[in-house]
Amino acid sequence: MDKTAALASDILQGIGGEKNILRLENCMTRVRVEVEDEAKLDIPRLKKLPGVSGYVKQGEQHQLIVGPGKAAQVVEAMRSLMGGAVIDDAERTKNQAKARYKAPMSDALRQLANVFIPLIPAFIASGLITGIINILKRPDITGDFATQFPNLLGILAIFGSAVFAIMNILVGVNTAKVFGGSLAMGGVMAGILSSPQLAQISLFGEPLQPGRGGVIAVLLVVVLMCWIEKKLRAALPGSLELILNPLLTTLITGSIAIIALQPLGGWISDAIAHGAAWAIDRGGFLVGGVLAGTFLPLVLTGLHQGLVPIHVELVQAHGFNALLPILSMAGVGQVGAAIAVLLKTRNARLKKVIKGALPVGLLGIGEPLIFGVTLPLGKPFIGACLGGAVGGALISFWKVATVITFGISGLPLALTIVTGKVMLYLLGYLVAVIAGFLFTWLLGFNDPEE
Repeated sequence: MDKTAALASDILQGIGGEKNILRLENCMTRVRVEVEDEAKLDIPRLKKLPGVSGYVKQGEQHQLIVGPGKAAQVVEAMRSLMGGAVIDDAERTKNQAKARYKAPMSDALRQLANVFIPLIPAFIASGLITGIINILKRPDITGDFATQFPNLLGILAIFGSAVFAIMNILVGVNTAKVFGGSLAMGGVMAGILSSPQLAQISLFGEPLQPGRGGVIAVLLVVVLMCWIEKKLRAALPGSLELILNPLLTTLITGSIAIIALQPLGGWISDAIAHGAAWAIDRGGFLVGGVLAGTFLPLVLTGLHQGLVPIHVELVQAHGFNALLPILSMAGVGQVGAAIAVLLKTRNARLKKVIKGALPVGLLGIGEPLIFGVTLPLGKPFIGACLGGAVGGALISFWKVATVITFGISGLPLALTIVTGKVMLYLLGYLVAVIAGFLFTWLLGFNDPEE
């Protein structure tokens, strides 16, 4: 049995076996499990498993940090060990959820994040390709490459911008999936909002604007569509539901969208884009320090998920994102704090955890360091937040921006930074590491016994 299968087996035993699982899923770094009987969980055992670098609970969900890429492999191995059983059965989960209380804000933000998380690979590819194009266009780096190979750059530009061309459709489909509607209908609603033919129609004396409100308008409209679709499904006779439901849903939702929700989404979108840009532009050191310094606590509570649409709106409105480089400094502060702990601790297991988590931490995956190192020790977590605040203050003051929405941070983010700001980003990165190290070294910590 390989290490992945062994870890999957150990996790299954620690959570009380497959019959205790209500839902099993993964994100980039975590195995996420909801269970039927909390008493069957062996949390201390799960925390000590080789390959598990941290544990956190958000709402009813138990999350084990196993690392980037590894999370999907472990979940796949767990499903294989369970004989391919469909453990995230929607009806079963729905019935169990009725008896539970969930914090509305946490649940809503998690649903919001679930709309965008599947898009992360596309955002990463788009951002990196755009960064490569920016490098190839610089005469001081590539000479006359751009003039010799214009067609190649044109093709790469298509690759890099494709995700934004169909962004609203992708968000519409994912929103319908998360909120229990028909996937095709979600795409149709997004298509209505983005249709170029809207520009030929005037309403209340004003021409309609295709794509107005961006993903915010799509979210509002598709959530309404899902609600209407469910109501009609329950009210219409079975023999007519298949025909009348999509027809009525499209007519009702589309009308409300054009008259009310798209203008509302446009107002919210403009407020987000201009408000965030104004705060970062005018706030300088202070805003950058506050944003980066408080980002890790937001991650712990799950409230950071509410920032995802803001990242998307900033890129759609301005063509760049000034928020992501600031927030990425929070993870960079973790790196400095972890290095300080590594040099100070005498705990062999803690040293091993840090050495395993530092490489991915440098690449922007900070959860193993947060939940495996700094947060359990207490003061190093504070040192990391302060280090991130210093880096975020500088990044904000220097007005560093990226062409990507979200999905990567750390050193790889340097490839997507706008032309002329790359060295400033790397300098801010270095300062955040040093600051995180110094704050943690000065604050100290209680070295855990073996």
